[in-house]
Amino acid sequence: TNTTHYGQQIEDNRIPIIWRKLKRSSALEQRRKLLNAWNAASPHAKRGLAITPVKFGISFTLSHLNQAGAFVLVYKDGSMQVNHGGTEMGQGIHTNIAAIVSKELGVPLEHLRLMPTSTDKVPNTSATAASSGTDLNGAAVRNACQIIRTRLAPLAAEMLAGKTGRKIPIQHVQFQNGSVYDARCIASDRSDKHSIPFTALIQRAYAKRLSLSATGYYATPNIHWDRVAGRGKPFHYFAYGAAVSEVEVDGFTGMMRLLRVDILQDVGDSINEGVNRGQIEGGFVQGAGWLTTEELKWDDQGRLLTHSPDTYKIPAVGDMPQIFNVTLLKNATQKNVIYGSKAVGEPPLMLALSVREAIRDAIAAFGPPGGEIRLASPATCEAIYMAIQRRVNSRRRSSRLKDALAIS
Repeated sequence: TNTTHYGQQIEDNRIPIIWRKLKRSSALEQRRKLLNAWNAASPHAKRGLAITPVKFGISFTLSHLNQAGAFVLVYKDGSMQVNHGGTEMGQGIHTNIAAIVSKELGVPLEHLRLMPTSTDKVPNTSATAASSGTDLNGAAVRNACQIIRTRLAPLAAEMLAGKTGRKIPIQHVQFQNGSVYDARCIASDRSDKHSIPFTALIQRAYAKRLSLSATGYYATPNIHWDRVAGRGKPFHYFAYGAAVSEVEVDGFTGMMRLLRVDILQDVGDSINEGVNRGQIEGGFVQGAGWLTTEELKWDDQGRLLTHSPDTYKIPAVGDMPQIFNVTLLKNATQKNVIYGSKAVGEPPLMLALSVREAIRDAIAAFGPPGGEIRLASPATCEAIYMAIQRRVNSRRRSSRLKDALAIS
């Protein structure tokens, strides 16, 4: 069924197509055969292979947090200052916001100035969390830009009519590449005679005392959540993905090498593929650290022992996959979101479960088919080694039992 256990209808289930495409693009079945042959010839090291999916709900489950504001200002020289409620922390939200402003008003990126988050410009901001930064703040910025564009369009139509000698319907006024023109003109006919510079339009608007700033707002529609009943529609949509991971495990030390990772992620219509790929790769590696190296230990007094870089190990360059393939699902427009795009902050972190499952698969190869594979999380070298020892001892017990039965 496409209904969650809390009663939300899933309207865009893309897991089946992602699963099929990733199995094919990663050559999963062929690699499984090669891996089995490699394991059969390698008594002291084993390789494991696993594929895992992710369905990740996007929105704050505290519904009132799903709102955002923006404040956009246009100056007489055609430059712009953009304020929004999202916090840039390296994830690329400013890059996405700049692309949205540029698309809405046709302003070159170099004419935009994205400001740090400040509640004296945009009050009552929600946290930049829940993978909703661009969804919320991008939509608010777009709303502000559309307000400004609506104010400017009649004046632009008037100015274009003065140059071309023909009336320009407001709905055909197009903002693009630092110019304003009649959208009915073919690209080769958008000469100076048939277009006006954005800066000239802004200067005329200022002279005519048109407001050149606007406040934008957005609230995610049609979401609700009853915490007491545990029912409702807490998420605006779901982000989907899947990953195939291949590892090699040393039976003497428990050391693990991440050989290859293949990811297929549903990001809708990407606003910026570079930002999306960076988020996917970074999120996956963060998840791999969570599941394999980042161990928390306390002493009997409750003091944290793994409190510094020499005791708490985050992934480093040597922990990266030797082969790292990231693909974005094509033709995956998401309805009712900014430009059909999807959030891609947190979902890829959960794809790292494929690393842990690949480790379990490798451990299983040290013993007879079947049986339980107990593996702690994080799957550190020590945890892997202990799991291998349990597996090897299980094989020895099984062998002794067979010998005893044969004698009897």
